[in-house]
Amino acid sequence: MMVTTHSSESEFGDLHRRLFILRVGLLLVVVLLGLRLWHLQIYEGPYYRDLSENNRTRLVLLEPARGLIYDRHGVLLANNVPSFSLYVTLEDVKDREVLIRQLADLLGLDPTIVRKKMAVKGSKLLPRKIKDRMTLRDATLVESRRLDMPGVMIQVESQRNYPGGMTAAHLLGYVGEISADQLEKPEFLDLHQGSIVGQYGVEKSYDRHMRGTSGQKSVEVDALGHEKKASVVERPQAGNDLYLTIDVRLQKVAEDLLGQEQGAIVALDPNSGDILAMASRPGFDPNMLSRELTPKQWVEIVQDEGRPLNNRASQGQYPPGSIFKIPMAVAALETKTVSPSSTVFCNGGYQFGKRLYHDWKASGHGYVDLHNALVHSCDVYFYTIGQRMGIDVMAEFGKDFGLGKATGVELPSERSGIMPSTAWKQKAKNEQWLPGETISAAIGQGYVTVTPLQMASLVGTVANDGVSYRPRLVQAVMDRTSGNLQELPAVPRGKINAKPETFRLIKDALADVVTKGTATKAKSSLVTIGGKTGTAQVAALRTGPEENIPKKFRDHAWFVAFAPVESPKIAVVVLAEHMGHGGSSAAPLAKEVIETYMKLTPQVPAVTSNLTGGNGPGHSSKDS
Repeated sequence: MMVTTHSSESEFGDLHRRLFILRVGLLLVVVLLGLRLWHLQIYEGPYYRDLSENNRTRLVLLEPARGLIYDRHGVLLANNVPSFSLYVTLEDVKDREVLIRQLADLLGLDPTIVRKKMAVKGSKLLPRKIKDRMTLRDATLVESRRLDMPGVMIQVESQRNYPGGMTAAHLLGYVGEISADQLEKPEFLDLHQGSIVGQYGVEKSYDRHMRGTSGQKSVEVDALGHEKKASVVERPQAGNDLYLTIDVRLQKVAEDLLGQEQGAIVALDPNSGDILAMASRPGFDPNMLSRELTPKQWVEIVQDEGRPLNNRASQGQYPPGSIFKIPMAVAALETKTVSPSSTVFCNGGYQFGKRLYHDWKASGHGYVDLHNALVHSCDVYFYTIGQRMGIDVMAEFGKDFGLGKATGVELPSERSGIMPSTAWKQKAKNEQWLPGETISAAIGQGYVTVTPLQMASLVGTVANDGVSYRPRLVQAVMDRTSGNLQELPAVPRGKINAKPETFRLIKDALADVVTKGTATKAKSSLVTIGGKTGTAQVAALRTGPEENIPKKFRDHAWFVAFAPVESPKIAVVVLAEHMGHGGSSAAPLAKEVIETYMKLTPQVPAVTSNLTGGNGPGHSSKDS
């Protein structure tokens, strides 16, 4: 009996231990399951919630309407029109190559470009823009095949439009899809593939003001990525509007006057620096460049010998020729190199060492003082005073007039030209300045180069008795959100350190240039005009009549002017490339611009109208 009892107790204890181990095991399993559930639902809950949400929703960015651009009187220069854009969400695409072939066959797209756009860095959940400015036919084709192309969607967006076509193209510029290189730059960190940014002109300079802020919508999709329902999460904010200083009526006249010739015309208000017109030819259609171009189309544009994308007014650099005699005359009077009555004898040439520097008039001008030297553009007079002053004195006064440095106009890639000096040549060429180079520089040749905009500013400074303003292209910015109009002030650049008498003498001479000097073709019965002709040599040692010389080697024609002489309101520069003499080719064009401006119907600037509560363009019904 004792053995049996002991055996029973042993079996009972073993069973008890097994039950205890089982209970502990079950408890550990429950604890582990609880910990796992906590980890999945609490610790990693947001991650799996987002993952689950993205299985049924997609985030689509809504592009904003770009700000509008007006001229000084509220005439619309750039607006937006509705258009269709094609997007692809890579997360929903099963086979990219198959989709690429489908889109290429359906829409005639270049597979290489489509592949490149799909490969741009970014979240696979954000749609990639593949094509914009689609036609209604193309959009309909895509919609009809969308079930066969998961991840493909059509968005209605606003696209940039320039109602005037080529009018003011170099000022307005154009827009385009942001490039991969631009996406890496700090100023574009808040943008994404497919964003539209300014690529040229004020579209580029004021891009941050005009591009607005993207919105977003949540799109519910099925298992194949097909859109089922959409809701707007955040609406896009339109960009701000710009009011330019130009008068589009005068702008069109300036462009028409240049016609098919290469050149530039700039007109500005000398009392404020406001640019009234800035024409450059040949031009381009910003509507075409704001669309996506094929590589072949782009190469054709940039390799065009006429360089249509070059704004000759602010980027073209040319010898100023005899226009440079204006700051030379100021320098000569202020340094007392000559007095107003001092004379120089011109027999048609200036001998320096073994070289004879010719005057444009082979028979010479005889004895000339400063007044007549300007009126008849006597080269020998300025050869003489230039040699007396030296290049560094000339450079000092040239820089006072803004030569050799950018004007600061609100346009990208403005060129500065060259105002040479002994220090400049040592730095740029690692060579010493030669005395003979001073003689060439004295009449605006040699190393001296300027832009037409610099010359317009120069003659405006003279017309304004030495007070200089930075050329201004943007008059005001309208905040589309608040409706506040911020007017941008004129920016004085300083005053030329010269006596009032000096400017009176110069202006009297420039008035006589038009009435009885080298620019009689600029004489007007409507308004008094003062000006100076210039002929900039392109190629040296030419022989024979001008008409027998290939056009690309002919001289550039310059003319700068201001009017009315007694109270200047407009300053104009005309540069006609390879058109010969300024008096015959450029002066009549300046006269037309000035007369047009004087005859234009006075209008209250849109900025003033809005500030005073007048009838400016209504912002509640703007084209967006």
